[in-house]
Formats: sequence, C-alpha cells, structure tokens
Amino acid sequence: MNILLANMEFGIMVSIVGYLIVLTALSFLFAIYSLIPKLLDTYTRNKLRRAGKKECAQNNSLELTGNESAAIAAAISIILSQQHDLESGKITIKKISKRYSPWNSKIYAMNDYRK
Repeated sequence: MNILLANMEFGIMVSIVGYLIVLTALSFLFAIYSLIPKLLDTYTRNKLRRAGKKECAQNNSLELTGNESAAIAAAISIILSQQHDLESGKITIKKISKRYSPWNSKIYAMNDYRK
C-alpha cells in the first residue's frame, strides 16, 4: 500500500510541476506578445524624431484603425493571389520508350534455386 501511495504522491507532484511550467511559459509568452506593439511604436517614434518629423512622432497617427488594417490585408491577399500562374488543368501523360540496357534484362538471367 505504501508503494501505491508513494506513486500517487509522485504523480500528483509531477502534474503540479507540469501545470506550473505550462502556465509560466504561457504568461511569459503573453507578456512578450503584449510588449511587441509597444516596442515597435517606440522604435517608430524614435526613428521619426531622428528624421526630423517631430509632429508626426508626437501625433497618434501611427496607430492603425480596423478599416485600414482590413484594407491592407485585402491588398496583400489580392497581390498574392495574382502571383500564381493560371493553369489549364489538363494532365497529359507521354509514354517514353526506354532504351535497351543490359541491366534491364538481368532478372531473366538469374537462376531459380527454389526447387
């Protein structure tokens, strides 16, 4: 009975540690993905300031609205769909006769030892 209890305690401990690792990793990824837009915004504002466009850097015009994002996504989708070649959809199979090679007929020269 002690072995069963020890195994159950070990299983519970492994489960708790596993859940804690997963939750820690998810919270870390959430924090990183939440900081990326802020870092990009700061980088863009600094780049605009260095270029001499201080009024653009102070303005909130760097943020995209939903309509602007949808228009950009639609334009990218249209451009990517036009890059593919249109094909006819016909498949043709041409049979090519193979030239004779001594390696093709080696199987016929083998002896049958299954007697």
